[in-house]
Amino acid sequence: MQSWGMLILLIVVFYFFMIRPQQKRQKETKKFRDGLQKGDRVLTAGGIHGKIAEIGATTFSLEVAPGVKIKVEKSMIYPSAEEAQADAANAVNSDKN
Repeated sequence: MQSWGMLILLIVVFYFFMIRPQQKRQKETKKFRDGLQKGDRVLTAGGIHGKIAEIGATTFSLEVAPGVKIKVEKSMIYPSAEEAQADAANAVNSDKN
C-alpha cells in the first residue's frame, strides 16, 4: 500500500513540476505567435532578428536587412531569446534520450 502511495505522489509531483509548466509555456508561445502583426520585431530559433514583412498560413516573411527578406516557419519564432534557448536545450535533451 505504501509503495502505491509513493508512486502516486511521484506522478503528482512530476505533473506539477514538469508537465504543467511546459504546457503553460507552450500556450503562451502560441498566443504570442497568433498575436504577431506586420512590422513586429522577432527572434527566430536560429538567432536571426528581423521585422515581419508578410504573414502566411504557416510562415512569416522576415525583413532582416533593407530589401532582404527570408521565409521562416511560424514555429521558429520566439517571444524572447531566453525562450528560444530553453526550447533549443529541450530539443537537444529529447534527442539524446
